[in-house]
Amino acid sequence: MLRRKARRGRRDDAQDDPLDAAQERRVRAVLALGGVPQADLLDGVQQVRLRLLERAASGREAPRDVSAWAAVVASNLAMDWHRAKRRQERLGERLAALRQLEHPSGEETSVLSVAVAQGLDELPDAQRQVLVLRFFADLPVRGIAEELGIPEGTVKSRLHTAVRALRARLHEDEVV
Repeated sequence: MLRRKARRGRRDDAQDDPLDAAQERRVRAVLALGGVPQADLLDGVQQVRLRLLERAASGREAPRDVSAWAAVVASNLAMDWHRAKRRQERLGERLAALRQLEHPSGEETSVLSVAVAQGLDELPDAQRQVLVLRFFADLPVRGIAEELGIPEGTVKSRLHTAVRALRARLHEDEVV
């Protein structure tokens, strides 16, 4: 009796899943062929499930061919993954270029610029990114948020925390 109920429970769970096993394999294959790393495939499959459930929850009718629809969504997710990766790479290149201190030969480096550079190196990456983009690249908060793909409030919070930490470091070193 218990086994029958357990089996029924599994069937009910399977019926609640908007993707069957074959559709899930197809989604995984589309994501993998799209260049999404193996570690991110499960997240991609879950995103497809979520979009299908959101579609049903919004009252829209189910796609005629769920398998084809899921493959298209998976393909779009793979493209989004590549765009985000490229954005992060470009951002990393910009930050690396900004972090390289150019020292013209024959000129002395100011104590303040060295202290700021050291202070920046000690900040967590997320705080350093927003600080450099705001004050060195002169991007507005909205531009930073768009570039990093995070909310403006998060940018403001990280900026505030980073400035406080850098200011404390400069006072600690008695530079300012």
